[in-house]
Amino acid sequence: MKAFENLISKLEEKLRLPLPGLEEQLRLAPITRLNELKEMKIPGNARKSAVLALFYPQNGQAVVLLIKRAVDDTVHSGQISFPGGKKEETDADLKQTALRETYEEVGIAPENVTIIGTLSKMYIPPSNFEVQPFVGYVNNDPQLTTNCEVESVLKVPVSELTGTDSIQYKTVKGRDGEWYEVPCYFVQDEIIWGATAMMLSELTAIISE
Repeated sequence: MKAFENLISKLEEKLRLPLPGLEEQLRLAPITRLNELKEMKIPGNARKSAVLALFYPQNGQAVVLLIKRAVDDTVHSGQISFPGGKKEETDADLKQTALRETYEEVGIAPENVTIIGTLSKMYIPPSNFEVQPFVGYVNNDPQLTTNCEVESVLKVPVSELTGTDSIQYKTVKGRDGEWYEVPCYFVQDEIIWGATAMMLSELTAIISE
């Protein structure tokens, strides 16, 4: 529990400071998109959305929660991501979006979550989402209840994301049907790549400072 408390204290402190931003995000960006991402402007019609990087203690260590999305006809079908989704008209702000989506997808009540900061915003062209990642925690290993949008849950120890061999290169199939070699996190036999990997890159850079 002490390791978890120390991590949360560190994050609370570091997230008040200027964020690593695009430089760290690009470390996990697909090589074929580097130039595009460096010069990308967020369009005015981008859809607002939010995700939650949620930490909690499990077996004496800090764990971050990820989900594997169900296979369907949506843009991010079958991919690994943080809980989250698009902002609804009834959401007061993006923080509420992140908390509501987390509750809907994995059953963690908003009142049990403490939000401690945000990561850098990110634009995802395939879905036209402008994503605001929030960082938060719960003090206990939560009882999870997934909905139909979630195939499975990944409870990933932070140590698996910050180790020297945590970043690998794997071949994945793009939306265009072509195969690409991409930088990724390979944990629990799952490939975490694309936008989620880029967010994790910034987050782990903060943790490792």
